[in-house]
Amino acid sequence: MTLIVKNLQVKHGAITAIDDLSFTINKGELVTIIGSNGAGKTTLLRALSGLLPISAGEMSWNGKSIVGVRAENLVRQGIVHVSEGKAVIPELSVSENLQLGGIWRKDKVDIAAATAEVIELFPRLGERLSQGADSLSGGERQMLAIGRAIIARPELLLLDEPSLGLAPLIIEQIFQAIDALRHRLGLTVILVEQNAMSALRIADRGIIINLGKVVTSGTSEQLLNDSSLRAAYLGY
Repeated sequence: MTLIVKNLQVKHGAITAIDDLSFTINKGELVTIIGSNGAGKTTLLRALSGLLPISAGEMSWNGKSIVGVRAENLVRQGIVHVSEGKAVIPELSVSENLQLGGIWRKDKVDIAAATAEVIELFPRLGERLSQGADSLSGGERQMLAIGRAIIARPELLLLDEPSLGLAPLIIEQIFQAIDALRHRLGLTVILVEQNAMSALRIADRGIIINLGKVVTSGTSEQLLNDSSLRAAYLGY
């Protein structure tokens, strides 16, 4: 399954947030989108997941256009978006949050298997199933958001700033979990990050955007070894 984005444009009123953006991501790849605040990273993910309308261009997944498809229908097609800010429902328990990941799925046996996989990956969640999500730390909430997404059995996982506001040790754990997930489940992953170094260490490729346009792209090794790019976009 391949994601193809061609000449994409997204506007917020008079402001063009994404401008003539094109790229292709193949099945099983982990690609990180890097850029500063305001570069258009979150807007791109929201467009791909059906949360924002596009102004022009094409987007297709598995050979079918996803332009104009409702967000809930895209989930059924295997596209799952974990938004920034550790998006869980604080009023619900950890267990109830996880159950939401499988709410539209009919295969109860596989939902149980997926839940067990999540708890194996994030043992802390297993220890806190009956607790309210509002009692979790920031890192635990991020684990819960990713875990809930995995229970939906995604084929394309869109992750928006999973390291936002987390301590370095927790960031390392989250990134290791993302890497393990994509290899174990054969996921295609788009990882939006300002933490460029950590993201590139687990990614196959990186795409650097600025003001809604692609600045450059390449393998993680190429981007990490380019001194001019490191200084301009990677923070060292």
